[in-house]
Amino acid sequence: MTLSADIFWSFRSPYSFLAMPKYRAMLHEYDVILNLRPVYPLAIRQPDFFERNHPNWLSYTVRDVMRVAQKNGINMAMPNPDPIKQNMMTREISPDQPHIYRLTRLGQVAARQGRSFAFADEVSQLIWGGVINWHEGEYLAEAAMRAGLNFAEMEQIALNDAPQLDKEIADNQKALERGGHWGVPTLIFDEEPFFGQDRIELAIWRMKEKGLKAR
Repeated sequence: MTLSADIFWSFRSPYSFLAMPKYRAMLHEYDVILNLRPVYPLAIRQPDFFERNHPNWLSYTVRDVMRVAQKNGINMAMPNPDPIKQNMMTREISPDQPHIYRLTRLGQVAARQGRSFAFADEVSQLIWGGVINWHEGEYLAEAAMRAGLNFAEMEQIALNDAPQLDKEIADNQKALERGGHWGVPTLIFDEEPFFGQDRIELAIWRMKEKGLKAR
């Protein structure tokens, strides 16, 4: 029997990006379905999160994600532009957020078509892979095409159905919290959460206990 799990994931999360090669390898090696369910990042859900955290939190996180990428041979650079408009000196989140709403709604459109994992994988490699102005030109359209999607149709749906898409994205967040966590990336299998790119091997171990088979 093919097992399945939900992945809760954000376009702004560097650890979500770093998890993708492991998730890809999991899909390649095992008979499993991974349902990627996009959520809005903490900057949207809790705008004061960065101001409340320790002053060292942001600089440590940047240092940590870059060394994880280096250790695993992943090409990674800080996004340009950042999917979240934020003053990095004051940590204040701008009320104007054109990128993250667009990206997350597009991710949910892709989820409706069963292609959210492929779309998120392709787009995250633009955002975190050093592509400058990834939001302009044909970058996103070409990423969607590589994921087997029609970008023009996706954009139209994202514009026309934004309130319903936001409801579905909020439902994803509620499902994440019901599953026992709040952050991303989190894989939930059989009502058990596995948070972080460093817990994927643990999730595989648990799934093998429940009958996970190699392809």
